[in-house]
Amino acid sequence: MRDAFEHELKVAVEAARRAATLSANVARGIPPAMAKADQSPVTVADFASQALICRALGEAFAGDPIIAEEDSTALRQCDQKELLNQVVEQVRRIEPIADVDSVCRWIDRGGARNASERFWTLDPIDGTKGFLRKQQYAIALALIVGGEPVVAALACPNLTMPDGSIGAIFTAVSGQRAMARPLHGDGDATPVRVSETSATSASRFCESFESSHSSHGDSQRLAELLNITRPPVRMDSQVKYAVVARGEADIYLRMPARADYVENIWDHAAGVLVVRQAGGSVTDIAGRKLDFTHGAKLEANRGIVVTNGRLHDAVLAAIETLKPGMMRT
Repeated sequence: MRDAFEHELKVAVEAARRAATLSANVARGIPPAMAKADQSPVTVADFASQALICRALGEAFAGDPIIAEEDSTALRQCDQKELLNQVVEQVRRIEPIADVDSVCRWIDRGGARNASERFWTLDPIDGTKGFLRKQQYAIALALIVGGEPVVAALACPNLTMPDGSIGAIFTAVSGQRAMARPLHGDGDATPVRVSETSATSASRFCESFESSHSSHGDSQRLAELLNITRPPVRMDSQVKYAVVARGEADIYLRMPARADYVENIWDHAAGVLVVRQAGGSVTDIAGRKLDFTHGAKLEANRGIVVTNGRLHDAVLAAIETLKPGMMRT
């Protein structure tokens, strides 16, 4: 099992690192953004990162579909010509052969929406609002095989490493220990492990910075029931999975903010595998395993509960206790 998916992991790590370098280049300026149909922002870095990663995956694994967040439709509109040119410019800094047609083609390689036996899922900039605030964001890439995440590369450009350096990449392969290494340079990879906290009153939880993604009120009620007095850590993106995986938080809650909200697979697949391989547990709020067989959405699940494993049953029991008053139907 040690050699399983070795090539996939190598390609994923290199692609995520290159995308992180690109995102840092964009962040040095004022990143131009446009609003998508749901009014969420998308930036030069989102499009350019997706182009780079999808090109790398296409070259290495030509037959693998990719379910990614972005597409080039809006970028091709006449009123977005300046944004498109900036995307191409940023990609070209990393990949000199890039031009308008190739960049749009690479972006759209991530346009699959149906699950298959083997496919990749990508969030090129997870936590775009965090990126715009120059806070936490991630580049999240995972390979799904047989409905299960089996390879993950989770780059966290603004996360501080234990030695004080900035930037980390968390990796995981099914059946192996989750690892963290410096995002830049040749630093050694070290195993990561969830905390050993077993009392909910001693735990610390994190949740989405944006209340539109997770109900802060429901999280607070759960914290009170579990006797958690420490304030929650709020941050954008799958960096929350990373901090649980390395034991800096014990619980990550993503409580449904509205009745019709369904999670996107690219917002969770990489983080799920990293936490699992670090010894933690991930389910939905009903205790069901996350089901990655429904295409771009986690159609069979509702909400997300991530813990160090020891606390999982207690958190699920608290959710069940409060469900009549807190869950939207």
